[in-house]
Amino acid sequence: MKAFGNIAKDGQVRAVASGALTDGASVIINSNGTVSVVSGSDASVGSETVFNAAQTATMSVHFDSNNNKIIVAYRDSSNSGYGTAKVGTVSGSSISFGTATVFNSDSSSWIESVFDTSNNKSVIAFRDSSAGKCIVGTVSGTSISFGSSATFSGTQNTSYVGMTFDSNSNKAVVVWTDDGGSSHGKAIVGTVSGTSISFGSAVTYNSVDPTSHNFVTFDSNSNKVVVFFRDYVSSYTSKAIVGTVSGTSISFGSAVTYQSVSVEQGAATFDSSNNKVVVVYEDQNNGNIGKSKVGTVSGTSISFGSEVTFFNGNTYMRDVVFDTTNNEVVIAYMDFEVTKGAFVSGAVSGTSISYGSPTFFNPSRSDAINAAYDSNANKTVIIYGDYGASPAESATAIVAQAGSTNLTSENFIGFSDGAFADTDSAVINTTNTIDRNQSGLTAGQTYFVQTDGTIGLTAADPSVTAGTAISATELIVKG
Repeated sequence: MKAFGNIAKDGQVRAVASGALTDGASVIINSNGTVSVVSGSDASVGSETVFNAAQTATMSVHFDSNNNKIIVAYRDSSNSGYGTAKVGTVSGSSISFGTATVFNSDSSSWIESVFDTSNNKSVIAFRDSSAGKCIVGTVSGTSISFGSSATFSGTQNTSYVGMTFDSNSNKAVVVWTDDGGSSHGKAIVGTVSGTSISFGSAVTYNSVDPTSHNFVTFDSNSNKVVVFFRDYVSSYTSKAIVGTVSGTSISFGSAVTYQSVSVEQGAATFDSSNNKVVVVYEDQNNGNIGKSKVGTVSGTSISFGSEVTFFNGNTYMRDVVFDTTNNEVVIAYMDFEVTKGAFVSGAVSGTSISYGSPTFFNPSRSDAINAAYDSNANKTVIIYGDYGASPAESATAIVAQAGSTNLTSENFIGFSDGAFADTDSAVINTTNTIDRNQSGLTAGQTYFVQTDGTIGLTAADPSVTAGTAISATELIVKG
């Protein structure tokens, strides 16, 4: 009968170290064949910053990549509901704001905003008491100034406004429901010039009555606009449709059903690492459970993978952004099970997506949740109406850091058998060998690799088995 020590020699491998390896460290194989230690960090949030101490139920946020600033646009209920904007600066885990600037001296609602990366301008869409309009903003330091507004929908019955920026055509695309008699879903292309914006002709993408709950994102791989909406005629079916911008116009393919039930407060983003569209929503037929799907655009159509749950409970008021540092989507939402604001990150693989554990960002009910990713600070900024503030629903911002790791469900290969410097030929204990460089283990227990490289008795996300302990210091690798 062989002893464990004899078996341990058989499965060792050598590979070039990428970075230093400590004795007994968990190790992954990189795409170039080198090996590195497993590393990562937990998700975290900074302190709350109130940017409008009044009830604020309509808000939007985007990142100005030219000035490295966060721009928030909102309805200020303490000032006759006027459309107002502020410039935010992220520093570490906190955010500070400049003074408020009114962009519309009228009651404003359905506010959405994007950043025009071609002209380095902020574009805000909104509805006032007469029409649907857009206005162009220019950031200077911690303030923002605006040109004159332009009308994209000549009726005050404009609702469910959404907007995205097409970086291929360098155009802003606005979608909305025209409640001026038809309630059709419409889209229009806007061109920024200086501090002004002009529009082409409106195009109907869904000619049923009514269309609602519109939201939109841009796929920079296929250079297509993807519009999501709810179709009342088709039994409240939720659909997606692909649009192509040409000049000052937009044309659409055929609508595709992504959810056979009604979706409210959904959101979508584009994963530029995997070239996929990710849509998040609640399952209204199943307790408003938070769910998602990964979409692939091909030509003028889009197809979706299987439905994946990101929160198995009553969820509401969400947004989703793409974290370009960690190549993950970040979903901000309201957890009605415990009445707290939360966020969770997810990694796309093929046509599916997997999620880690949620992190709470507000210990009270959070409404009108929106988010933007600051690619300069490498942080997600979440804005929301805080019910726990005084007055309730004060507009609040918080800086969130998604958890990150280089560990996947496939790249763990074992443990370093010794200490090795960067570029050394490192010896790794792999499957069915015995790693004798651990401590504090309980014999007979199965251990899992954690996202920060440690090992523990509870599976992390992704779930990766480290092995079975045979003593306090010895582990059969992936036993």
